[in-house]
Amino acid sequence: MRGARAVLGVDVGGTGIKARLTDGDGLVLDETRVPTPRDDPSAVALADVVADLAAAALDHADLDAIGLVTPGVVDERSGRVVLAVNLGWRDVPVRDRVASAVTARGIDVPIAFGHDVRAGALAETTGAGAGLTVGSVAFVPVGTGLASALVVDGSVVPGGGWAGEIGQVRIPSGPHAGRRVEEIASAGGVARRSGAATAHEAMLRVRAGDPVATAAWDDCVAVLADALVWTTAVAGCHTIIVGGGLAESGATLFDPLTAAVAERLDGLRVPTLVPARHGDAAGAIGAGLLAIRSLEAGVRV
Repeated sequence: MRGARAVLGVDVGGTGIKARLTDGDGLVLDETRVPTPRDDPSAVALADVVADLAAAALDHADLDAIGLVTPGVVDERSGRVVLAVNLGWRDVPVRDRVASAVTARGIDVPIAFGHDVRAGALAETTGAGAGLTVGSVAFVPVGTGLASALVVDGSVVPGGGWAGEIGQVRIPSGPHAGRRVEEIASAGGVARRSGAATAHEAMLRVRAGDPVATAAWDDCVAVLADALVWTTAVAGCHTIIVGGGLAESGATLFDPLTAAVAERLDGLRVPTLVPARHGDAAGAIGAGLLAIRSLEAGVRV
């Protein structure tokens, strides 16, 4: 539908890039998934991929803006990724690299830049009802790694780019002492520790009674519950939205996790744990929302 207002939301993951083209009413015009470039410490290859996606979007609509989100420690204001271990990035001006590649294709549009999990939190809480726009809500995608985003009275807390890195905290004691939280409490961690190809396969083994997979799953629930409890105690969360691949396990995850959180918060308000609405599309949807906000604010890069 050429001539329509459209924005492109691009979510860069450790293994794949999700792009979602939507019109001004939120109608999805196109969706694309491509591999994330490897061995790309300067994000030059990534910039070319995003430029390709922008050029392809022009086959469907007149592009007005791009929203780009990445993992890691992200400084939205400067457009830099301070650190993204999985992508091999350290202090990389990702927004500028992408802007240069897009401009080289003759495409002149603003580029909004942000953090994938904070963008996902924006997507999960926008239009979701007043219950998620009042008070403190945490969005916790349990995927390849583990991070979180805190939404307070409808606004996502950036913390200068450092907020929400719960997966990077070292476990101080017990059988997993010295490991980072996400090594145990993530879909990637469960798969590795259970010897399964994916977390979904590990979940099926748990349901079948496999002792190795069950032990890895139980460890994940316990460590994840600890992280959610501290997040709740500090921020007073009334709701925690759990996303990522592990959330697709349904009751196999939510039943023991809800019980573990409630046990640890005895005497305090226990948050409601709910599955994410948008699944693994939350980051791309949030990126699109960032693009729309940049248009509304008249911000250009």
